[in-house]
Amino acid sequence: MLWRDVINLISVTTTVNDLGDAVDTETSSQVFANKKSIRQSEFYQAMANGLRPETMFQIRYSDYSEQGKISYNSETYDIIRVYTKNDEIIELICNRLVNTN
Repeated sequence: MLWRDVINLISVTTTVNDLGDAVDTETSSQVFANKKSIRQSEFYQAMANGLRPETMFQIRYSDYSEQGKISYNSETYDIIRVYTKNDEIIELICNRLVNTN
């Protein structure tokens, strides 16, 4: 299997500073992946539940630690579903985040 794409898995940790404000800290780790298209059945099942999957990434099972976001080609995605394909590969179904600034 070719691992031709590079993604950043992003985890977010929320802490409270001295003023009592919640502060989010992002930590990322770079891993190799395979970018895949969403299967038609996956797309329609997600749409029925109000989700809009856009892409899927396959990564090695050992690289994933419950991260909630992915960065790929200057775009940030939410991981909306994780599917364990076998003991070595998992699929991350992702939805692109829209910058609201």
